[in-house]
Amino acid sequence: MTSQSGSPHTVFEEFCQLILDVDESIRFVGIATLSGAVLAKKYRSNLMPLLTLEDAASSIKDSIRRMTSRRELEEKLGKTLYVIETYEKIKRATIPVGHDGDSFLIISFDNESDSESIIRNKILTIIKPYANISLSKSER
Repeated sequence: MTSQSGSPHTVFEEFCQLILDVDESIRFVGIATLSGAVLAKKYRSNLMPLLTLEDAASSIKDSIRRMTSRRELEEKLGKTLYVIETYEKIKRATIPVGHDGDSFLIISFDNESDSESIIRNKILTIIKPYANISLSKSER
């Protein structure tokens, strides 16, 4: 299997595609590290992204920064399972994945979607087996 650039698909790209295929209302799936580096991303076919590449990267870093700030309360409230942000044009979820939540799944949905149901009933079920996967130090 090769990507559009001709290079071999990474396991992260395949994982993004797996999540993208879960529901037709999913617009975008990306995996990013704790530092905000994007490991892989996939867009729905024939989709015109709302953000430029630079805006998307900045937005992902902001989402991760907000998720890491929530960790201060996890001892009292429990681990963050996911966060959904609702905008006028889309919904976006940030989901900690991997060992100790050392990476994040960023997913955008069409605004009329039932994103919470999709996350709870489909996506969390898919990512559960990957809970103990840890990034290598070079990927963080």
